[in-house]
Amino acid sequence: MSEIRKHYFLEEYCIVAAGRGKRPSDFSSSPEVQNATTCVFCAGKEDKTPPALAVYKSGKILRDSKDELIKDWQIRCIPNLYPALSPEGAGTPYLSGYGFHEVIIEIPQHERKLTDFTDKEMDLLMTAYRDRVMHYWKQPDIRFVSLFKNWGKQAGASLEHTHSQLIALPLVPPSIKRESDAIHEKGKCPYCEIVRMESSNERSIYENEHFIAFAPYCSKVPFEIWFLPKTHVSHLGAMSEEILHSLGNAIRYVLSGMDKVLASPAYNYMFFQLMNDDSYHLNLRLQPVTSKMAGFEKNTDIFINTMPPEKAAEYLNNGISGQEVH
Repeated sequence: MSEIRKHYFLEEYCIVAAGRGKRPSDFSSSPEVQNATTCVFCAGKEDKTPPALAVYKSGKILRDSKDELIKDWQIRCIPNLYPALSPEGAGTPYLSGYGFHEVIIEIPQHERKLTDFTDKEMDLLMTAYRDRVMHYWKQPDIRFVSLFKNWGKQAGASLEHTHSQLIALPLVPPSIKRESDAIHEKGKCPYCEIVRMESSNERSIYENEHFIAFAPYCSKVPFEIWFLPKTHVSHLGAMSEEILHSLGNAIRYVLSGMDKVLASPAYNYMFFQLMNDDSYHLNLRLQPVTSKMAGFEKNTDIFINTMPPEKAAEYLNNGISGQEVH
């Protein structure tokens, strides 16, 4: 039995095709393992990458110099070696491909991943996210900062070593602009309504003091998860240390559940935020690589999802608790 579902407040749709009856094992997309000895993101390989723009070490934010590359770091932020945009075009942003492209190396050790980060490591990563987003937002002509993580080759990651990326743009993406316009037209924040709607219902995955995580009603892909702050904040820069801590806990919890249920899938997560629009409500969207966009999706922008979000939430919740789902 299939069902056409509409996005909470946008003219966007998905088709939930439950009749295809897939189980979590059918969606596995475990990332390929790479050789740590050749990884340029590992500790001790600092000379194999561009000099770091920001280095988190012992409670300080430092920067590499021409004469000294900082060792024994906790997080290292470097320019992307093959940037999508470049700061060289300041003053003519559209014609020159102006912008910034940074890689955030989340930890020195090659074998580590977010699911085994300690509380302090997750807190530091969330703080680095906030710092780097706000740093680029303050640069001339920047209107949007895209912060995202690709984990696994199938999700677009060229290196296995856990890292995130940031691209600062001289424009607001049309999809974000469309959301912002719809929120202004509505006159009140629909995401605040979604928090109330999705808290503790059948699609709920995780909830703490400051965040909820749930499978959205109109999920584009199987096992898609959204994270929403319970209080209305528009961007990472507006988050306190306590809210950032809750965010890190939520991300780690959900990813740990996906590791158990989907056998450590490749995934993307993306931050949706606006720095100059207080009416917008920051949200994080996690999409494991469980399906591929094909002709129908490209032709209509309507996604076919073979795993109902209610069932995905059931699988994740029971998988985390160790129960069997039939």
